[in-house]
Amino acid sequence: MNLIILGAPGSGKGTSATVLREKYSLAHISTGDIFRSNIKNGTPLGVEAKSYIDKGELVPDSLTVSMVEDRLSQDDCKKGYILDGFPRTLAQAEALEEMLAKNNDKIDAVLSIIVDDEIIKDRVGSRRVCEKCGASFNIKFKPTMVPGVCDLCAGNVIQRADDNPETVANRLTTYYKNTQPLIDFYANKGLIVEGNNNVDSNKCIADIENGLKAKGII
Repeated sequence: MNLIILGAPGSGKGTSATVLREKYSLAHISTGDIFRSNIKNGTPLGVEAKSYIDKGELVPDSLTVSMVEDRLSQDDCKKGYILDGFPRTLAQAEALEEMLAKNNDKIDAVLSIIVDDEIIKDRVGSRRVCEKCGASFNIKFKPTMVPGVCDLCAGNVIQRADDNPETVANRLTTYYKNTQPLIDFYANKGLIVEGNNNVDSNKCIADIENGLKAKGII
């Protein structure tokens, strides 16, 4: 089962991906992780990517696709995978399709996590992160036992600068602008499966599994 997961910042996309990864033994593939791994290990692809990053330039789609192709060839992807953070553009989606076809592979479904903007703004606005270990909390839904102190490492828990209301609104606008063409692209291929995360992640996962069952994927 090969999946792509799409969701706005604060939609709970990461939580859904984690649940599905564990339940169906899928590889959870984040492009951020791929970049960091290649750069850290000094692979030829990593060295090339770093040369663009160091100059403050965007890594070309062709190089990103090559990194994804290399990652998908690894053993843990043989049972299936979830692509998270890729593709981000229509050009990347088309390149991914060509690359998979070349390897006799394909995407089975594209998961679209649906959450109302106001709910996202509320959730993200109340999100807090530990400066020391990166653990995530929420003052409404998952508060720390001691206000401002991380439950795991006793580090300082703060609100990230990009979690303020104005920044969140801008991030949502950018997300929809970039992602709607992707959703249309995959909808035309009959691949979209929606998960509504307005209530909680259990409802979202149930929606996704029902959609995958309807398509005969699980």
